[in-house]
Amino acid sequence: MTDSHHNSGRRRLLRGAAAAWLLSLSRTGMAAPPLVVAVRIWPAASYTRITLESRAPLQYRQFILANPDRLVVDIQDARLNSVLAGAGQLVSEADPYIRRMRAGQFDQRTARVVIELKQPVQARFLALPPVAGFKNRLIMDLYPLAGSRSALQDDPLLALLEDYNKGDLARSLPPESQAPRAGKAGRDRPIIIMLDPGHGGEDSGAIGKFRTREKDVVLKIARHLRALIEREPNMKVYMTRNEDVFIPLKVRVAKARRQRADLFVSIHADAFTNRAARGASVFALSTKGATSAAARFLAQTQNAADEVGGVSRSGDRYLDHALFDLVQTATVKDSLKFGGAVLHHLGKIAHLHKRSVDQAGFAVLKAPDIPSILVETAFISNVEEERRLRTTRYQQQVAQSILAGIKSYFASGGVISGR
Repeated sequence: MTDSHHNSGRRRLLRGAAAAWLLSLSRTGMAAPPLVVAVRIWPAASYTRITLESRAPLQYRQFILANPDRLVVDIQDARLNSVLAGAGQLVSEADPYIRRMRAGQFDQRTARVVIELKQPVQARFLALPPVAGFKNRLIMDLYPLAGSRSALQDDPLLALLEDYNKGDLARSLPPESQAPRAGKAGRDRPIIIMLDPGHGGEDSGAIGKFRTREKDVVLKIARHLRALIEREPNMKVYMTRNEDVFIPLKVRVAKARRQRADLFVSIHADAFTNRAARGASVFALSTKGATSAAARFLAQTQNAADEVGGVSRSGDRYLDHALFDLVQTATVKDSLKFGGAVLHHLGKIAHLHKRSVDQAGFAVLKAPDIPSILVETAFISNVEEERRLRTTRYQQQVAQSILAGIKSYFASGGVISGR
């Protein structure tokens, strides 16, 4: 063999050895660990949600320490970065559960997050795959322990969330024989109305060109409407949420049933792929398919809210029961009548996208015994309507129109409870 042949063979051997060495490093020591790209904290009276968003699913272990109370989360195969290191700056002094939060590199392969607590909590963990622009997420929900000072005795939300997490939401609901309440609403007792501001917390809903968030606008409208209803002597009002907090759709429905509401009003300001789409709309439930392509699209986007905010593996038993009850058409019929009254009054202050009540399979409208509607106050994707939605004047006008619709509906004999 000549020297040139010998040298070329040696070079090929060296190149192959170097490639094998680099490959082995890329699979072991040089492998990029799952990278945390965002941390979000949503404090509320009922619970605080912490979300760690990452490029790959996070492997973790967690445990509670006492004296002082701390929740420790060890993230495996992860290195501390600026996002994790800066998480403590996101903690609000008003957070009822978190005192402070810090992160550090526990060992070469573990990043440790320590959450110092103001009181003992029960922590619920949920890993979610990428959806709707979000990457992988590790969600940590911190609830107060039963009997603690933040356990909101007068609000059923905590009990509903707890049963939802356990997969036994039906346990929190009144028996069918006790719902709705006895007596005619508005005559023998107050009309009970449940307002449902859509989205909340990590689920921002639709976002307009000028960064207006649906969850913020609809909460303001709901608060205006609540204030108006509270002035009515024959009405009583509740809200599914009065904070920037994520509430699962099934829990919203269950809260309305728990309070034995006479009416359920879900308030939204959604978007469409075409920015020219405009106008207010009212929707009721359909058990036979959507009455239009737009209604079907809207129901799909609204029902997907649970996928963004985190779906528990529970509550199916309640939902199956509700769907069975909805074979009865009386509630849907009442919903259509109620929706028509609200739509009529909305038409006095806004352009209507459609002049009749549309129908689709909205999960949040599936209370079997409560006439329920979903009000699209405007298209936040339309620049002109986004500007209107940001004004207190329009928010108040929408609230007044919905109340006028409620009054018209009852004046025409709607919802005779105890039927």
